[in-house]
Amino acid sequence: MADLQNMRNIGISAHIDSGKTTLTERILYYCNRIHEIHEVRGKDGVGATMDSMELERERGITIASAATNVMWKGNEINIIDTPGHVDFTIEVERSLRVLDGAVLVLCSVAGVQSQSITVDRQMKRYHVPRIAFVNKCDRTGANPYRVQKQLVEKLGLNAVLLQIPIGLEDKIKGVVDLISMKALYFDAGVAEDQMREAEIPAELLAEAVAKREVMLDSISMCSDALMEAMLEETVTEELIREEIRKATIALQLVPVLMGSAYKNKGIQALLDAVVSYLPNPGQVVNKALDLDNHEQEIILPSDENLPPVVLAFKLEDGQYGQLTYIRVYQGKVKKGDELFNTRSRKKFRVGRLIRMHSNNMEDLTEAGCGEIAALFGIECASGDTFCDPKLNYSLSSMYVPNPVISLAIKPVDKKAADNMGKALNRFTKEDPTFRSYVDPESNQTIIQGMGELHLEVYVERMKREYKAEVEIGQPEVAYREAITERASFNYTHKKQTGGSGQYARVAGYIEPLPETVEGEDPKDYVFSDEVKGGSIPTEYIPSCDKGFQMAIKKGSQVGFPVLGVRAVVNDGAWHPVDSSDQAFQTAALNAFREAFEKAKPVILEPIMKVEVVAPTEFQGSLFASVNQRRGIIISSTEDHAMCTVYAEVPLSEMFGYSTTLRSLTQGKGEFSMELSKYGKVPQSVSEQLKLDYQEKRRKEQK
Repeated sequence: MADLQNMRNIGISAHIDSGKTTLTERILYYCNRIHEIHEVRGKDGVGATMDSMELERERGITIASAATNVMWKGNEINIIDTPGHVDFTIEVERSLRVLDGAVLVLCSVAGVQSQSITVDRQMKRYHVPRIAFVNKCDRTGANPYRVQKQLVEKLGLNAVLLQIPIGLEDKIKGVVDLISMKALYFDAGVAEDQMREAEIPAELLAEAVAKREVMLDSISMCSDALMEAMLEETVTEELIREEIRKATIALQLVPVLMGSAYKNKGIQALLDAVVSYLPNPGQVVNKALDLDNHEQEIILPSDENLPPVVLAFKLEDGQYGQLTYIRVYQGKVKKGDELFNTRSRKKFRVGRLIRMHSNNMEDLTEAGCGEIAALFGIECASGDTFCDPKLNYSLSSMYVPNPVISLAIKPVDKKAADNMGKALNRFTKEDPTFRSYVDPESNQTIIQGMGELHLEVYVERMKREYKAEVEIGQPEVAYREAITERASFNYTHKKQTGGSGQYARVAGYIEPLPETVEGEDPKDYVFSDEVKGGSIPTEYIPSCDKGFQMAIKKGSQVGFPVLGVRAVVNDGAWHPVDSSDQAFQTAALNAFREAFEKAKPVILEPIMKVEVVAPTEFQGSLFASVNQRRGIIISSTEDHAMCTVYAEVPLSEMFGYSTTLRSLTQGKGEFSMELSKYGKVPQSVSEQLKLDYQEKRRKEQK
């Protein structure tokens, strides 16, 4: 059990390909956790330690966040390496929810990219203090100064350089530390992995002095103590480090360091900065809601003697059953302890308690305050709170974005269907942004997720991990049908087959329902009984209603439900022997179909309310992309160099839009959509839909 003062919980997050996993691999190496370094896309085919999934090694990307634990100069650091792709954004979200600090990795050539903006937004949502690390300073075109400027302009952070590079691109040798005013070289020792201090090269001295002044000015804006010391000229290294730490934890400052993870430069200095400037678990305010006391907010002190409060933030289905990643916020968890799940209201005993190192496990007897550990064989959901049975607290769960894309999947045979069911069950439990359901209209299994890559990875995992071969198809759009004019009907149903027959006559009309007033729930169907003089007995009136309700389930145009119809019965006839409930249902059903053809039916399609957000420079492209998709732009707003376009676009035109939007906006745009209303389909589309439906019917009849 580590001392709370000497513990750090950090996440490493950034845009795709900024070098997060490569950086984590170096941290593991310098902390003696691994004894040789492997590359993400290395020639040896081993792959990085934190990318333990076979798919991750093949594609060279991180799909699931992985946890590990290292020691650096007597300090225990829990690290979570997170994915960069926007499709796996929930992995970053759930990691930042439980971390006390983060390292934001940026590429020294590309600078602040789209996912850096998203990650920064997530860090701000959970008030996570961060250090920025400008990686890849060995690349052609590297410019850490430009990246620092972008951190200020694009993310609105008070980013302060604590180092300047000694040489750039292929000439990078090390960095100058502006606090101690020493040059740090990373090339000493037999294995060339030590860090040595030296005097600053003469040609960089003037620049280092100037940059140190800028650094001190920026820090003094957040610190009165440093400002006084500068005026009295009594600035010490300890004071600077202390004030940087205070300002970083208060989210007023972001220290910027630099190096090259691939070339093993700057890693030890970054580890020192993590220990020096990021908070320990006791310096972060964590709150819970007391469910027994009107959800009153309670601050959880990091005290091991109090009853335990724990958050389950990630689930994984391992070979030995469900693995639940937990973060202890208060008290400590021991093997054999009884805990209470405040959501499911069930108690359970802690069996096996482990610490993860990528996909390897180490058994623990207890996990103290601030620790990140994992439990085996517990039935729970992502985001559940476990407490001592005496308490009834709930920790706020994480933000889960809505899925934006869906696919239809079909198993190839019976065995694949069983395996697909198991896989979907597990994936939907593990990943709150991945959802699946069976569409009652088309009977297709639909999966939904955050992007095409997200669904592609899950389909691939079904094949590999569950041997479930599935075929992928476009999901059907849920069209609707409606009428545009009033049409009468007068239908007689007669059937005589020996014994009592069937007889019923129904007359009346159908008409479109008036448009609903804003704020009222739209009505799909209304039935009116205007029969006079008992031409249809009272007991058969509900049968007519049932018949109409059956008829509107499937229109004759494209076989989808009918919306917005008022059916009126005003006349009819019956027979004392041959009339029955069934006879009137059948008569009403056929009467409706007869009138429907005369009422000038139209096909309606779902119109989505779409909100697209991207930097202002892409505004023209956004407008064009919406117009090309038969969309109508309602309004657009601009705020802090970002523009938001609100539009109404048919759902059938939105498939594949996430990919189009990313390529149009260099990956910086994102969109969300929800159902707004149903609108009439254009004539050309309507004709095509009818032809497709007739073709489908012909195939079914064969």
